[in-house]
Amino acid sequence: MSGKEGPDTCRECGAETDALGRALPTPQPDGYHNPAVAVDAVCTRTSESGVEVLMITRDLPPGKGLLALPGGFVEYGEDPEDAVIRELSEEVGIDGELGAILCVRGDPRRDPRKHIVSIVYHVDVEPEAILQAGDDAADAGWFSLAELLEAPERVAFDHREILSTLAK
Repeated sequence: MSGKEGPDTCRECGAETDALGRALPTPQPDGYHNPAVAVDAVCTRTSESGVEVLMITRDLPPGKGLLALPGGFVEYGEDPEDAVIRELSEEVGIDGELGAILCVRGDPRRDPRKHIVSIVYHVDVEPEAILQAGDDAADAGWFSLAELLEAPERVAFDHREILSTLAK
């Protein structure tokens, strides 16, 4: 691209854009525009009211103020299995033990920032561990799975669909 604004370029930076108008990342040496890789941690516990899920309240846009699963981007050179445990520690201040993959989400529209593919892991945690919100989490807590499924407007991104997968 020449960097000049056109119908398929970002008005702010001149980068080539995707079908949703978002700037594409710089192509890799092989010429591909690869999506970003992220991880999300699904941590559950059982209470008198049923299954509860560990959620954060996002402190940054997009989705500021909404509930989300703890997670974030995989750093270059990092294994996604290590990244999900790191993100859990950064966002809620607890350690966890890696479980199985629950699902993988990659709809190009799942995040308004860019195309992100997320690997969603079950992570076992101590159910009574003291939570300490950090990084881009304003708060962290346990929420009823049933109530989260009934209030999709409270949940960021496609995390409601991930919770629906968990409920099956």
